[in-house]
Amino acid sequence: MAKIVTLPTRAFGAEPGLPDIAALVGWVADHRGTKADLMAYRLDASLTPQLDAGITAPCAGGLFLRERVLGDLTGLNEERNVVTGEIAFEGTGLAADAAMLSPRKKDLWFSLPAPHALGITDAYYGDEDELQEAFAAACRRMMREMRDAGIGGHVLICTHIVESELAALAQKKVFFFLPEASGKDLETLLEYQRVVAVRPSLLEEVSRLIDEYDISRLIIMDPDDKAIKTALAFCDPDRISAGGYCTTSCDTYWQALAASAVYRK
Repeated sequence: MAKIVTLPTRAFGAEPGLPDIAALVGWVADHRGTKADLMAYRLDASLTPQLDAGITAPCAGGLFLRERVLGDLTGLNEERNVVTGEIAFEGTGLAADAAMLSPRKKDLWFSLPAPHALGITDAYYGDEDELQEAFAAACRRMMREMRDAGIGGHVLICTHIVESELAALAQKKVFFFLPEASGKDLETLLEYQRVVAVRPSLLEEVSRLIDEYDISRLIIMDPDDKAIKTALAFCDPDRISAGGYCTTSCDTYWQALAASAVYRK
């Protein structure tokens, strides 16, 4: 008789939409005494459906936290889109977010935009290497303070691969996530991290690279039966997880991901 095996599930963040006024007012009333602003609402909305669905490794946040990140940085103009002075991390918004959510799940991770995804124009450094090092230093301090507030680690969401950011920031508690990676992107990522998250369309490429790179875990994004079967042909089952990054209908998305993370042995 076939045995049904459930894969671990891992989230890389979510992008919840803006609430209507009634929903926001009700949520604020339920969270009196806490930092109950719009960003905190969206953070809660990014996490709660994951917890309800029983996602093994949930992850709060997403690209929508761009404003929170920029609000914690010095050296930006009033519109927060141009570098006009020394970049440094000196705010408390993200640390407060971490302290608010970390009690809800042990080893909770946070998802944030990678430095290049912040969309900032330089009008101060005049040197790309200096600019990136300043952002990297600020990012390291930001992540350290959030971990001090109880967060287990960080996902940095990329719009493309910037290898200098990987070199400066990739480590055990930091995972670079490119939602629509190509085969070339995958090879670059594997130079810096042993866990890889890919769409089913890239599994054939992973099978080619698995002997060349030390891949400790393969995360299949939004897997179906065919994708899981393909991965099992070249990867040990205890090294495979199902991954998710919700950009729409998050109340149902995570339930569907949990339901899809199974195969018959």
